[in-house]
Amino acid sequence: MSSIKKVAIIGTGVIGAGWIIRCLAHDKIVYAYDKDIKLKKNLISEIKRTWPFVKKLFNKKKINLKNFHFFTSIQKTLKDADFIQECATENYFLKTKLMSIIGKFAKSSSIIASSSSGLLPTRIYSKCKNPERGIIGHPFNPVYLLPAVEIVPGKKTLRKNLNLAEKFYKSISMNPIILKNELPGYLSDRLQEALWREGLHIINDGYATTEELDRAIEDGPGLRWSLMGTFLTFHLAGGKTGMKHMLEQFGPALKLPWTKLKAPKLTKKLSLRLISGTKKQAKGKSIIKISNIRDQYLVDLQKIRKKYEKKLR
Repeated sequence: MSSIKKVAIIGTGVIGAGWIIRCLAHDKIVYAYDKDIKLKKNLISEIKRTWPFVKKLFNKKKINLKNFHFFTSIQKTLKDADFIQECATENYFLKTKLMSIIGKFAKSSSIIASSSSGLLPTRIYSKCKNPERGIIGHPFNPVYLLPAVEIVPGKKTLRKNLNLAEKFYKSISMNPIILKNELPGYLSDRLQEALWREGLHIINDGYATTEELDRAIEDGPGLRWSLMGTFLTFHLAGGKTGMKHMLEQFGPALKLPWTKLKAPKLTKKLSLRLISGTKKQAKGKSIIKISNIRDQYLVDLQKIRKKYEKKLR
């Protein structure tokens, strides 16, 4: 178990708030930074909204808000932190500049992680003091419920710091995936991006609506993926000889021009189809209402999944 107790979260948007909630649920002392003190009120509201789901998933009785500290000074936020999770906008210039500041004020022993979903850590930490402690810690929304986190090393990252990061993430009930080397987009987002691009082509060409494409995943592959992902699913598709037969039977289909890897141009017409399609799917429900439905589902699903994971892994 990780000995890291004091955590700084830089940026309190959707992802930053998710990290704050998850860390508080695991009794970490959280120092949160943002420019505007008014955002503290929004954070408290989000903590209270999500707590019924977080409490159920992690079997907690109450949350200790005395462990939550909000600052508008980055220097005060970083002063005592042993682990720093940066959650700024996905932009090389911004993150590189921010890491330079963080490196200046953080303790030399602190691990610094970026919540980036695709940028390369070597570049992000190029102007940071002690870049050997810099990593990517890419979570998935909602961070307070989903267990995956991709740990990506930069060219100067030391193995011992990857190990410390892994232990920390495990201490807040996450399942880390450590990449061997840095890769643009990492693992999950590259897979999601391929599905997203193909979906845009299908909608752009008028073959389906956003709802129909979502149903195609929800009622089919999505149900299987939540337990065993793509490759083990295809292994089962091969029957008794598994992947061997699957490749023999379906391998030739890879040569067929089914998919279009290059994304279509995001025209006004395509944008309107996406916006109107998802608005129709929402059926008048607010983002908060849909988020609550999703959160309850993810809690229940993970509790069910645990029973079957033990048999499979």
